[in-house]
Amino acid sequence: MESTSLVLSIVSIANMGILGILIAIFGKMYGKTRAQLPLGMIVVTVMLFLHNVIGGLAYFSMEMIFSNEIFPYMLGVGIAELAGLIIFLKITLD
Repeated sequence: MESTSLVLSIVSIANMGILGILIAIFGKMYGKTRAQLPLGMIVVTVMLFLHNVIGGLAYFSMEMIFSNEIFPYMLGVGIAELAGLIIFLKITLD
């Protein structure tokens, strides 16, 4: 595996970890309250989780297609998502 694909995959796995925690938190909220908001948040986090699963698999299986020129942009998107998810998790836990 090329180092660029490895870095992108690690960022996707970190995103999936945070999304998994958020899914569990929103699941507990929905179980206690049966409110619609946590249910909607579960749907959003599951879709983001699926996005990262597909992206992570693409980095492994199609690394020969990705050029080194696009790597910084893809990494920037992944890191921006990771930063947003960390902030979202912090807000959710407060």
